[in-house]
Amino acid sequence: MAFVVKDRVKETTTTTGTGTVTLLGAATGFQSFSVIGNGNTTYYVISDPIANVWEVGLGTVTSGSPNTLSRDTVLSNSSGTTSKITLAGNTSNVWCDYPAGKAVIKAADDSVTVPEIVASNGLL
Repeated sequence: MAFVVKDRVKETTTTTGTGTVTLLGAATGFQSFSVIGNGNTTYYVISDPIANVWEVGLGTVTSGSPNTLSRDTVLSNSSGTTSKITLAGNTSNVWCDYPAGKAVIKAADDSVTVPEIVASNGLL
């Protein structure tokens, strides 16, 4: 399927563990992950404000009752690793984001910063 990023996508979850996140509906003033599209991938953030942990990654949206978000690739987390955080079942926020390490940035002086690009053979 496609890679999709949308604005103002935010839901909550009370999922436990390190598996797929069950989404509980759009936060007030936001869209649900269903706007990403069934089977499409997107960047996400999960933040548990009670346990003070977070995770940034790439996941796949599955439409259903309820919608879910798989945690396919973790890019970073609050422990400084690329492992999935263990969710404790607290109400955590889940939103669509654009990770800094993946962003192409145009500075005020019009210079452009592009993250490290690696060819399919692993060479720069």
